[in-house]
Amino acid sequence: MRGEDDLGFQNTGNRAFRVDTAKLQTRYQELQRLVHPDFFSQRSQTEKDFSEKHSTLVNDAYKTLLAPLSRGLYLLKLHGVEIPEGTDYEMDRQFLMEIMEINEKLAEAQSEAAMKEIESIVRAKQKELTDNVSRAFEQDDLEKAKEMLTKMRYFSNVEEKIKLKKIPF
Repeated sequence: MRGEDDLGFQNTGNRAFRVDTAKLQTRYQELQRLVHPDFFSQRSQTEKDFSEKHSTLVNDAYKTLLAPLSRGLYLLKLHGVEIPEGTDYEMDRQFLMEIMEINEKLAEAQSEAAMKEIESIVRAKQKELTDNVSRAFEQDDLEKAKEMLTKMRYFSNVEEKIKLKKIPF
């Protein structure tokens, strides 16, 4: 039966990549109201410890499920598939060249307009990859999902470089 579970996952009988982020946020807030340490300040140490542990778990789960990259990596891990850091041996040469060109443009970018153009390109690539990951999971194509998530990781690194470059010194 199709529908959504209480964390906002599109329920197809299997774990799915698509998440209703509004429902995820609502469920996160509900769970935090139940376990947040502020509500346990007058309780026993055992209850305080329970609260801290579970509040941390709820926060970590929310962060993992909210972002497409971490959510996809988590789903792969549930299927016994992991992508080790720094694995570019499986990436095609054309993709690696594209990443190098974007990094070069970023290094040379001197204006806000140039930065925005690069951000726009990266955002569009991440959306395209997210859509491809979603389709791969829907088709149970874990190899394709792994490939797309590896590419997403590269673009995520570029996004971090953009953020760092925007910070004024």
